[in-house]
Amino acid sequence: MESKVVWQDGMAFAAELDGHHFTIDAAAEHGGRDLGPRPKGLVVSALIGCTAMDVISILRKMRQDVTTFAVTGQAELTEDHPKQFSTIHVVYRAEGAIDRERFLRAVELSEDRYCGVSATLRSSVTLTSEVWLNGEKIQG
Repeated sequence: MESKVVWQDGMAFAAELDGHHFTIDAAAEHGGRDLGPRPKGLVVSALIGCTAMDVISILRKMRQDVTTFAVTGQAELTEDHPKQFSTIHVVYRAEGAIDRERFLRAVELSEDRYCGVSATLRSSVTLTSEVWLNGEKIQG
């Protein structure tokens, strides 16, 4: 895995990660033009992307009929500089013919065993989650 950023102008950087290109930038109040996501936001996206890939892979192996699946993350930052994550709350939402216990097990396996981003953050950030199945909150 290799990533590189090259300054363009203002607070905008051309980013490359494993051959994929995108722009990161700051908000206008911080000298940017909002041309792309902020680096801290990418950390949240990395966390929920990592766990989402784990969970959908596990559910497929369990032969669960998933029709929709989405994961969201809400992060809180500390007040003092350097502003860092204090908590990240992850919400899993799935629909389909999915066994409740298997869904909960898939989430547990991702959070506790497979998601490397979660493992990296866990020592410094409080990670919490809730799980919804077919519109019903089943955990959290």
